[in-house]
Amino acid sequence: MIAVTERAKEQLLDMKRSANINEPEVGLRLKPAATGEWELFPDQAIEGDQVVEHGGSKLLLIGADASDALGDRQVDCRETAPGQVQLVLTRSDEPGSDTRRKPGI
Repeated sequence: MIAVTERAKEQLLDMKRSANINEPEVGLRLKPAATGEWELFPDQAIEGDQVVEHGGSKLLLIGADASDALGDRQVDCRETAPGQVQLVLTRSDEPGSDTRRKPGI
């Protein structure tokens, strides 16, 4: 199961609001992109998804295939510039991991 930090949950909620996704049943699906990075797009949960909720709303939907590919990573945030935050994937078993070298979403 993929871990999601509280600050990443807040960022995902902000992303939903910014995209005018107001339906609590619609979350952002995490899926590998052709570029090798990960992308997020609005979708509804299907059977077998890991669903991350926050504030009464579905935030992140992770299918079994994506969960297997991510392994023991967690979704976190890092500040890229003052006031700008990017979601990143870190290894959950690396205490104090340096997110600057981790792939972004």
